[in-house]
Amino acid sequence: MKKILQKISALILAVILICSAVPVRAAGFEIPGICQVQTDSGAAYAVKTLDYSYAGNTYLSLRDMAMVCKDTEKSFSLEITKSTVSLNPGGVYTPVGVENIPWEDSAGREISLRRNECKVNGEVVYYYTMIMELPGVGYDCFMMAADLAMILDVDITVPAAGVLQINLQEPFSVSPEVLEQEGYFYGVNSVLAGDASTGEIYYRYQSDTAYPIASTSKLMTCLLTMDAISAGQISLQSEVTVSGAAALLAATDDGVVPLEAGMQIPVGDLLLGTLLPSSNECALCLAEAVAGSEEAFVQRMNQKAQELGLSQAVFYNCNGLPCYTGGAVPSKHQNRMSAEDMFRLVSGLLTVYPQITEITSLESATLESLELEVRNTNPLLHNLPEATGMKTGTTNRSGACLVTSLRVDDGVSEHDLLVIVFGAEDSIERGRVSELLARYALQAFYGEAEKPDDGALDQGPENLPVHAEAAVKQILRTAKKQEAGTEGA
Repeated sequence: MKKILQKISALILAVILICSAVPVRAAGFEIPGICQVQTDSGAAYAVKTLDYSYAGNTYLSLRDMAMVCKDTEKSFSLEITKSTVSLNPGGVYTPVGVENIPWEDSAGREISLRRNECKVNGEVVYYYTMIMELPGVGYDCFMMAADLAMILDVDITVPAAGVLQINLQEPFSVSPEVLEQEGYFYGVNSVLAGDASTGEIYYRYQSDTAYPIASTSKLMTCLLTMDAISAGQISLQSEVTVSGAAALLAATDDGVVPLEAGMQIPVGDLLLGTLLPSSNECALCLAEAVAGSEEAFVQRMNQKAQELGLSQAVFYNCNGLPCYTGGAVPSKHQNRMSAEDMFRLVSGLLTVYPQITEITSLESATLESLELEVRNTNPLLHNLPEATGMKTGTTNRSGACLVTSLRVDDGVSEHDLLVIVFGAEDSIERGRVSELLARYALQAFYGEAEKPDDGALDQGPENLPVHAEAAVKQILRTAKKQEAGTEGA
């Protein structure tokens, strides 16, 4: 019996090792279908679709859509490889012979939903798509209708079930109120879009309720670090010794940047590591450098939250990871905040330290002390030229979160627009919801979309910090723009 049990155990272990060594395909599956697409010119086409994982989660064939738009003002050329898509609005599409033909055989497809590189007029953007090989003629790509509408700047509506209407004469537009009425925001905890420079809110949904915020907590860590630099306590060049606790965190599954105890890392590199790849250990190093310990730093985080009027913010650590208590039955705590609190926090950060966007707008950077290249986790930096940051965050409890800033100019002065999304189902929806609201915020700012009479958000108590140097820089930027406008008149 003992030998039998040993053999069974060995067999189970072998199966575990084999399963861990062989890549396992994602659990998602695709449901093939057909959608009727018509243009405002009256032409109608059959477009192949794939519903990913759920019925109604529909992706459209780009080759079929290219034929729909062919010979119109929204025509586009298309080249698709195994992992990339090149789409050029205004280009001429060359058919390959499979367009607008219903599915013949949907079996045996090797396809998965991935964040693929797309080139739009030569500029690299990223969208979640499914690329499928077509025997003998290359590849086809399946994309969400909303994503294609944003790329082509065209209005797409759904007049009836299974029918898409492309209004070639109308630019892409977003109505958050309509999306809310249709239940679109049921898939998130809360959202908010507004002008951080004026406090004006364009749209909000469940924005006054506190939710776990994951690594977007690092924006408070960044604010306190910048306060310490401003006070002369530390500088960007100050060397920080990596503690045993930071090295241990780096070695866990939550580690991002390989740090070892005793290493000397400058504050500037730690800020890059905290804000771009969302390094938990870099955030811990900053907390220990500023306050001596994470416990003391967390006290400062909560104190700063009170000073800024963040009425629902609670911090347990410096990085947003789940934090376990030490009881026999441990509780799991997570940093919490409402979207309105986050709006106040980031508004204050951008007011006092506008130079922070010099970091958060980077798509990648090199930590010189480690000779390590790191990449920004914010997907909108690629898709929107106005995007300047700010921070992603994800835990099982918080869902996928994203705080996005956009730099805009009304001809007189620069403004920072903010879009906050808490609790999306996954990074796919986080990016899509954020981009839709970001485009709405841009349209609202430039007067191209109707803004609700939502007023301005109270930015907090009278002691909201204002950095004199930042204020002077803002005045100088405004003066230069006014001077340039006078010279050109």
